[in-house]
Amino acid sequence: MSKISGIYTPNIVPFKDDHSINEGELRRLTAWLIEKGVHGLYPNGSTGEFIRLSFADRLRVVKIMAEENEGRLPILAGAAEPNSDQVLQACQFYADLGCRAVSLTGPYYYKVSQESIEKYFRDLAAKSPIDILLYNIPQFSNEISLPVVQRLALDCPRIIGIKDSSRDFPRFCTMLAQIKPQRPDFVCFSGTEEILYPSLVMGGDGGTIASSGVMPEVIVKLYQDFLAGNHAECRRVQLKIQDIIVAMFAAGNFPEGFRAAVSLRGFNPGPPRFPQSAAELANLEIAKGKLTCLLGECGYVEASRVCKLHQGIPVSPLAVKTEVDAIVQAVINKLGISQ
Repeated sequence: MSKISGIYTPNIVPFKDDHSINEGELRRLTAWLIEKGVHGLYPNGSTGEFIRLSFADRLRVVKIMAEENEGRLPILAGAAEPNSDQVLQACQFYADLGCRAVSLTGPYYYKVSQESIEKYFRDLAAKSPIDILLYNIPQFSNEISLPVVQRLALDCPRIIGIKDSSRDFPRFCTMLAQIKPQRPDFVCFSGTEEILYPSLVMGGDGGTIASSGVMPEVIVKLYQDFLAGNHAECRRVQLKIQDIIVAMFAAGNFPEGFRAAVSLRGFNPGPPRFPQSAAELANLEIAKGKLTCLLGECGYVEASRVCKLHQGIPVSPLAVKTEVDAIVQAVINKLGISQ
């Protein structure tokens, strides 16, 4: 099988008013991401709120997206279940759907030893019918220590790589130094956009980047510019996206800021799956206002009009077709960001 590389998108899951999965909108979002040029799909990531879905719903999300994908892009399916039996059940289901690999966090809720974590992944690697990408996210699960990652990488062919969302760039560099010389094919993905370009410079293979579900054009372009050696452009774009990331996280109650941003690209994410306080709702509205204009400045027509309305600037349908399109095209040309 081909090596996993490039930009994989952890997408939101749109919901209906009764909090069930909005299949039609999920299919539309999947098709849009494929059209925008992402290199792979990553359902059931943190951005997809897998922990708030039932086991059956997690399977259904991947099935819907696999059907819509029709084999066009590789799928890295989140399979972080609470016990080994369910993990392996999910692995078999995703393998039967034709997914490229599964992504597995360290065990969550209970704190366990590194020895137990290593045994856990070794047992899964011996039984899984599909390749495994480790997922280190110590904010929400047990950390997978570097010595454990190194031993698993060198001893378990079924474990093909890691997504590191620790936001620890020195750890990422140390991991590259310890593993890549002995196993060059081991995939090292950044899980945070704030260090995407630096991680590529140091030898990373790409990333599972939540903001690529909001502005796939920008994130894919950064990766392509890196491959083309356009480092000045990569640095410029990397710094440009920082404000948008900050605004999405400022909305609170992750991933509501990302869901709000997706709505500015013309999708209906539906109601939140988790209740929000009055203060959180107020923060979300403030973040939405900032996001509309930040995305509008990056050349997105959908957000441009909302930004003008938010600022109290009248916008007629004719202006949307002429003035806004002209402004957007000028911004695109200035920033060098393709739609």
